[in-house]
Amino acid sequence: MPTLWNKGTAATTLVEDFTVSSDRVLDLRLAKYDVLGSKAHIKMLESIGLLEESELEVLEKALDEILEEISSGVFTLEDDVEDIHSQIEILLTRRLGEVGKKIHSGRSRNDQVLVDVKLFLRDELLAVRKEVLELFEQLQALSEKYKDILIPGYTHGQLAMPSSFGLWFGAIAESLADDMFLLQGAYHLVNQNPLGSAAGYGNSFPLNRQMTTDLLGFESMDYNSIAAQLSRGKAEKAVASAIGGVALTLNRFAADCCLYMCPNFGFISFPAELTTGSSIMPHKKNPDVWEVIRGHCNSVLAAETEISLLCSNLQHGYHRDFQLLKDILFPKLELIHDCLKMALYMIAQVKVNENILSSDLYDNIFTVEEVNRRVLAGVPFRDAYKGVGIEVNEGRFKALKSVHHTHEGSIGNLCNDRIKVKMEIAADF
Repeated sequence: MPTLWNKGTAATTLVEDFTVSSDRVLDLRLAKYDVLGSKAHIKMLESIGLLEESELEVLEKALDEILEEISSGVFTLEDDVEDIHSQIEILLTRRLGEVGKKIHSGRSRNDQVLVDVKLFLRDELLAVRKEVLELFEQLQALSEKYKDILIPGYTHGQLAMPSSFGLWFGAIAESLADDMFLLQGAYHLVNQNPLGSAAGYGNSFPLNRQMTTDLLGFESMDYNSIAAQLSRGKAEKAVASAIGGVALTLNRFAADCCLYMCPNFGFISFPAELTTGSSIMPHKKNPDVWEVIRGHCNSVLAAETEISLLCSNLQHGYHRDFQLLKDILFPKLELIHDCLKMALYMIAQVKVNENILSSDLYDNIFTVEEVNRRVLAGVPFRDAYKGVGIEVNEGRFKALKSVHHTHEGSIGNLCNDRIKVKMEIAADF
């Protein structure tokens, strides 16, 4: 396999296959960003006299043509080309001759990969933000729609106190708002320009790094050239942590949905076409979608640990280990997109059981309400608690199935408007 960095000694096919692995496939996702980074880089090179204006023009035209090929889906990575960066430079040289060879002046594949990955992750985080916001809005709408429909709340998996569909849906919505702060933090970490750090020690050319920072829309740059290289792995870890937060929220919600769909609970249901059946049990309506979401989210949660272990115990500077970051993170990004889209599709069609508490099975969740009523009537708390406990044990407790909660965040005061403001602040990136 020819490489742009080859100095005359050929690696064996076995070594090439092992070190390149799936990188060529994953690199196709970076093709667009490699072109965008190159376009900014050559404008900067022209501004400092390393390219003629006429050379810039032909390079820009050729890069735009490659970008169009990428957008239209006809761009490919040739079998004997190592990576996307090599492919684009080879195409430029093939089409333009000597001027195509000038594009790499003032940069290394290290900072070239870094800028590609950061541009890619920046767009991925924006896409996740959009999907989270759509799910958040649907959950808030359901919270408001069913705010007066009571359901049992559980602690330790046991019946506890009254809850409501409004409180449950609203809780998942607010959890997503908290997750959005993680996405925001990851975005700011990613949105720094490493271009110009070269292999990690800068460059003797008088590069204008602020110019490429502005052209690529980064809010800042990784100033110290070594720090830019140290961001390799740290940026991916931050993104993994952020999507892991979303995955944890979806995982718990999916687990709730699986439980609540069970006929023994019967709190919610979905149209038959959104469930699956059994090969031998004709009555089954399995929550396969939620189970798969739950499983995929566990996989997403593992990414941060994998990245942490991969990047540990490495001295500063580039190491080939970093190439494996794409194998870990890129598939997890696909999974979180899929899970968010599927969760939105499912809950848009959820059916709520509005008469759950008509069953005597749930009378005891109102014991706290009764204790509090007696306290408000002047009975000391411990006496009220003991009295209600005796009634429960003797089978004499009669539930008044009503609640009167007024404090912020309770059944009667969901604060969905304030949660919406929280989300707006979190999503402002």
